[in-house]
Amino acid sequence: MNVKVGDIIKLENNQFVAADLLLLSSSEPHGLCYIETAELDGETNLKVRHALSLTSELGADISRLAKFDGIVVCEAPNNKLDKFTGVLSWKGSKHSLNNEKIILRGCVLRNTSWCFGMVIFAGPDTKLMQNSGKTKFKRTSIDRLMNTLVLWIFGFLICLGIILAIGNSIWENQVGDKFRTFLFWNEGKKNSVFSGFLTFWSYIIILNTVVPISLYVSVEVIRLGHSYFINWDRKMYYSGKATPAQARTTTLNEELGQIEYVFSDKTGTLTENIMTFKKCSINGRIYGEVHDVLGQKTDMTKKKEAVGFSVNPQADRTFQFFDHHLMESIKMGDPKVHEFLRLLALCHTVMSEENSAGELIYQVQSPDEGALVTAAKNLGFIFKSRTPETITIEELGTLVTYQLLAFLDFNNFRKRMSVIVRNPEGQIKLYSKGADTILFERLHPSNEDLPALTSDHLSEFAGEGLRTLAIAYRDLDDKYFKEWHKMLEDANAAIDERDERIAGLYEEIERDLMLLGATAVEDKLQEGVIETVTSLSLANIKIWVLTGDKQETAINIGYACNMLTDDMNDVFIIAGNTAVEVREELRKAKENLFGQNRSFSNGHVVFEKKQPLELDSVVEETVTGDYALIINGHSLAHALENDVKNDLLELACMCKTVVCCRVTPLQKAQVVELVKKHRNAVTLAIGDGANDVSMIKSAHIGVGISGQEGLQAVLASDYAFAQFRYLQRLLLVHGRWSYFRMCKFLCYFFYKNFAFTLVHFWFGFFCGFSAQTVYDQWFITLYNIVYTSLPVLAMGIFDQDVNDQNSMDCPQLYKPGQLNLLFNKHKFFICVTHGIYTSLVLFFIPYGAFYNVAGEDGQHIADYQSFAVTMATSLVIVVSVQIALDTSYWTIINHVFIWGGIATYFSILFTMHSNGLFGIFPSQFPFVGNARHSLTQKCIWLVILLTIVASVMPVVAFRFLKVDLFPTLSDQIRQWQKAQKKARPLRSRKPQTRRSSSRRSGYAFAHQEGYGELITSGKNMRAKNPPPTSGLEKTLYNSTSWIENLCKKTTDTVSSFSQDKTVKL
Repeated sequence: MNVKVGDIIKLENNQFVAADLLLLSSSEPHGLCYIETAELDGETNLKVRHALSLTSELGADISRLAKFDGIVVCEAPNNKLDKFTGVLSWKGSKHSLNNEKIILRGCVLRNTSWCFGMVIFAGPDTKLMQNSGKTKFKRTSIDRLMNTLVLWIFGFLICLGIILAIGNSIWENQVGDKFRTFLFWNEGKKNSVFSGFLTFWSYIIILNTVVPISLYVSVEVIRLGHSYFINWDRKMYYSGKATPAQARTTTLNEELGQIEYVFSDKTGTLTENIMTFKKCSINGRIYGEVHDVLGQKTDMTKKKEAVGFSVNPQADRTFQFFDHHLMESIKMGDPKVHEFLRLLALCHTVMSEENSAGELIYQVQSPDEGALVTAAKNLGFIFKSRTPETITIEELGTLVTYQLLAFLDFNNFRKRMSVIVRNPEGQIKLYSKGADTILFERLHPSNEDLPALTSDHLSEFAGEGLRTLAIAYRDLDDKYFKEWHKMLEDANAAIDERDERIAGLYEEIERDLMLLGATAVEDKLQEGVIETVTSLSLANIKIWVLTGDKQETAINIGYACNMLTDDMNDVFIIAGNTAVEVREELRKAKENLFGQNRSFSNGHVVFEKKQPLELDSVVEETVTGDYALIINGHSLAHALENDVKNDLLELACMCKTVVCCRVTPLQKAQVVELVKKHRNAVTLAIGDGANDVSMIKSAHIGVGISGQEGLQAVLASDYAFAQFRYLQRLLLVHGRWSYFRMCKFLCYFFYKNFAFTLVHFWFGFFCGFSAQTVYDQWFITLYNIVYTSLPVLAMGIFDQDVNDQNSMDCPQLYKPGQLNLLFNKHKFFICVTHGIYTSLVLFFIPYGAFYNVAGEDGQHIADYQSFAVTMATSLVIVVSVQIALDTSYWTIINHVFIWGGIATYFSILFTMHSNGLFGIFPSQFPFVGNARHSLTQKCIWLVILLTIVASVMPVVAFRFLKVDLFPTLSDQIRQWQKAQKKARPLRSRKPQTRRSSSRRSGYAFAHQEGYGELITSGKNMRAKNPPPTSGLEKTLYNSTSWIENLCKKTTDTVSSFSQDKTVKL
């Protein structure tokens, strides 16, 4: 279907929106509809959009909708997801349009039977597409280096050709004249310069094997093998969805071993976006903990018997709670417990409806609220329904209707919400919940010791990574409330300072509160996230979180993942609204980071002028301690401007953790590009939704998680799997092995080519620069194709320095790849030098040994063919021994390819030198009988042995001394592995106690202002009971608890290594 601007389209429940639409009408009252924006900002909680009252009257009348002739004048296409300005002109009047009237492409219609909308932007003009990045061809740094080196080698080949051509011209001029009589050359036609010219091209052809053309084919074969290893890795297979890991490209594997920055989405990537009610503190007592027979607190496991809710027909079957004391207190009628649960059932913005099966379905804007209301429902206080004036709940089987007198909605400054209700007995109560730091300031002095005790409980909850929330109430006098409500009505009707007056009245009534307790909700992290983040940090990989979620939510997840800790020296929050404010906040943050270090501030100005965006490594190393940077999307927009991004990059790169909140998809890509361009570092982006596609395309490596938000991220990615925790294995095992293997492959490939080819160069000085090859032509043909191709491929595909478990246990092994230590220009010159040395030994030892030497039979053996066979045999054995020394991990394939390569050489050698082939093709196989004649003489084998020893012994000696005197971490662990051939005893892992930390409110940030006003206005209430809709398709809450287990594998491994007598780290 081709959707064009101006078309009116109909959407039904759970359909994706195909274009940016102006909402005209819907099945809900007052033209409301509910949408999910997970593909845009990663949030799965529902948002409300409402049509203009004028257009909502169109309803589902197709004839009236077809006659709609309104004209919309609006902003040009842009990438701002949270802003829209426009005007609708219809029926002689104009109506302003904002973001609340627009449904963006990528949204999903939820809990709304149908809606009609007019297309405002379509195709590439939609805000989703405006935020999508361009697809770029990705190449690894090794690819770029290989291309450079091949050009250098080609230049080196030309230089060799020129040297030999000059030598030929000189030789022809001084010596060649003496041979003309024997060669029957016409003296007038001979020209030494022309001879040199022809010799140049002859040697270019002979020495062309030094240019590694087959290298590119071999590299692709190796990469293909590495990709299959990723696909076949059972430890990256997620059985929950039967999803294996998938390498969607074969060209980037080795760059997985060089990652320095990871840019991660939050919702669906680090978390499952599932809120679970875990614990609570009521009147100074904690509920939700499980104790053993000795009264000691134990972990909640599946072995513990969960509280049964079978007597409650409305209970959520997925909800689990293990502390039976709470149910006992409810049954005993504890008034504080009842009041606590009553507050959870009344103080919220949740909407309810029944599906066709009679089950209650909650429409929640905040997953936090959904978890609390669901907990209250399971514990007997069931929120049933609401109207603009009432809230009906079921208290332990009894329906009770409360009159809703006032709704004090949440905003970012209040960080709390309250409701004022009148119960059936006529009592007026204010119920409030919010950040503990806010509510504790408004408690009545009569609370005495309860706040201090609850504060300790909150600290304990927060130390376990739970999102905390304080609960309080207040009894109101009827007369006082009427006076206050009259002032509130006057404030609502005011024109000037309306918001300030309303906020003041809210402050006035929300005081002298009585504390009830606190709640603890778990924002369920994906399994293994904490361990993965810790391991990657130890590997010196910096993790930046780029999320469209709210600041407080992101901060909470940062603490839960241990990216943010209370041990950090400082956490810088940048929230300026203008470029000047952002620049000033960045400057102050840098001043705080460096303290009174005047030497830096003085040198910084000079440095900034010379290299505006390159961070001085010396300056970075002067930063001691751990710091974190948190920046909002609107501040980031200013920080990414040309005159400010320098300060942003410097500060961010000196921080251990960076969290960017409320960022658009395009801003995610801009942050990645900033680091990619100015830090010259390898970046990886990981996400699970369409809002992460731009970031995934921009990074060097893009990883998609096949989560709850569709497959857009997976389809745009280079690698895909189902859980964030698999990133650890992808980088530390497959990435590091791929880089290690590719580097060893390249070093050996260049070495063997130079050792093989340069022998022709040395031979040129002894054959009159005549372009005579030193080897048999068939040996030249088969050397790279048969004799040496398979062993190097086997090493490049299967080799590993340490096994996968030790690679995971010791993340520090990853650092050589980040520093590009295993293959660079310096390593290349070492390989070339090694190849040149081997070629010298291969040529001059046989040459010197055969000079004026007679064989065992008294005949002269210094003939060309014997010399060629001796050198060829020495070369094959030398390069085979060399690759055997280079191989760290032996498989049957390596043995077959290496030793089979030598056997293949001898079998082909004797076959080609046989009488039979010579009889069939005399011109093609002139070396008849030479192999049998030469290799049956002891002196030939002594020459071959001497050549092998002279070629290999310096390498063996150097490596032995290097490993013994200057061992790398890899060398040490490899020695430890050899010493531990027997099965290692399993180390018992005790459950780790989570750190204690400052409290963080889990409620205020997960909500949006305006939903309370929508409820009290009644616009979202149905006049009659319509047929129930299908409800939420997704299960919002999964009660399966996640086990907090930060496994400090590296610490355990290193400590175990240090105890070993053989290896000391």
